[in-house]
Amino acid sequence: MTDVAVHPQQAEKGPGEYSYQAGFGNEFASEAVSGALPAGRNSPQRAPLGLYAEQLSWTAFTQPRGVSRRTWVYRIMPSAAHPRFSRIGNGALRGTPFDEIEPDPNRLRWDALPLPGGDADFVDGLFTMACNGDLRTRTGIAMHLYAANRSMTGRYFVDADGELLFVPQEGPLLLRTELGPLHVAPGEIAVVPRGIRFAVDLPAGPARGYLCENFGAAFTLPERGPIGANGLANERDFLAPSAAYEDRAGPVQVVQKFGGNLWAADYDHSPLDVVGWHGNYAPYKYDTANFMVIGTISFDHPDPSIFTVLTSPSELPGLANADFVIFPPRWLVGEDTFRPPWYHRNIMSEFMGLVRGVYDAKAEGFVPGGASLHNTFASHGPDAETYARASTAELAPQKIDGTLAFMFESRWMLVPTRQAMEAAHRQRDYDAVWSGLTRSFRG
Repeated sequence: MTDVAVHPQQAEKGPGEYSYQAGFGNEFASEAVSGALPAGRNSPQRAPLGLYAEQLSWTAFTQPRGVSRRTWVYRIMPSAAHPRFSRIGNGALRGTPFDEIEPDPNRLRWDALPLPGGDADFVDGLFTMACNGDLRTRTGIAMHLYAANRSMTGRYFVDADGELLFVPQEGPLLLRTELGPLHVAPGEIAVVPRGIRFAVDLPAGPARGYLCENFGAAFTLPERGPIGANGLANERDFLAPSAAYEDRAGPVQVVQKFGGNLWAADYDHSPLDVVGWHGNYAPYKYDTANFMVIGTISFDHPDPSIFTVLTSPSELPGLANADFVIFPPRWLVGEDTFRPPWYHRNIMSEFMGLVRGVYDAKAEGFVPGGASLHNTFASHGPDAETYARASTAELAPQKIDGTLAFMFESRWMLVPTRQAMEAAHRQRDYDAVWSGLTRSFRG
């Protein structure tokens, strides 16, 4: 019989009842029990309350202060107290680099990943769509879908390869992390940094969504440039968890993604036993409804970079390892302007998803939970029906509402997995959406 002592902050609550700390990249401090944090030092001879002091470092000790990320945790058992990890099956999870298929220049689109028929938790339900870079050299990203119908009970996950950006599409998630819980519903996003242990609960039943695994520089806020000091995603709207802990005796399984593969170890305690913590390396969530949209008030369609929420920069300024871009509700008022996204070919590779509603560049076929991949320099843009409607519409102010689409952009081509190319939910007739375009040249 497993004995579990759960601090009240880890107990089941409504979505608005969790306690958060506001700010992006802040130095936070949080205690689930008063006195858990030592005063004036990080590692006293004896940590308070009989806890163990431990530092979690995302950056090297000597990196500049402006990019340094580390957190001190005070836990019931040190994370070193565990047996060996052993390889387990990867399921539909894939690592990068891989060469299952040759890179494909064609435009690709999928319907939503079906919800599992049997029991499947978050780890069981991971399905890799495409990757680039090399997780071993900390470059690139991997695009996954998840679909689950049960919570992770007595099971935990940690990704040593990359940080995880969650985009829920159907059903909320409760991310129970080492540093505290995050309740994340469709319309919100969450980031769990590399090396942070967590479990995924399903407070409202089956859930589905998108997952970007970032091997490169940690996601941060983009520079605003001429926009100035305000707008886009504001720091105050990002929320980090408050400390909570599980004091659990009995066997649990910790699954670790390492080197592109899954490994597991049986612990005799919960890894979510942090009673207090302080630092700037922490999970966080963000409600996309708080994004301050910037757009034209004269003419033409601005570049989609104005919709960037988070960016993983590379060594070349402005050329991202990954950008997370959203297309939320907004007003369109441009005069003498084709208002949907224009036809284009792009150095960046674009993986798109749809949380809800209709994307304004596609009349049909791009469904909530679905995805598309337009690789580097693939020609794409509005389908024939959208072009016909937008090029003849009366240009009154128009509210785009009830929708949330997003895009992960990357500097390198995204190579799809064989399972994504052979999946039953892939739309093999995607190119047909442009077949209705006709010549109207009157030279």
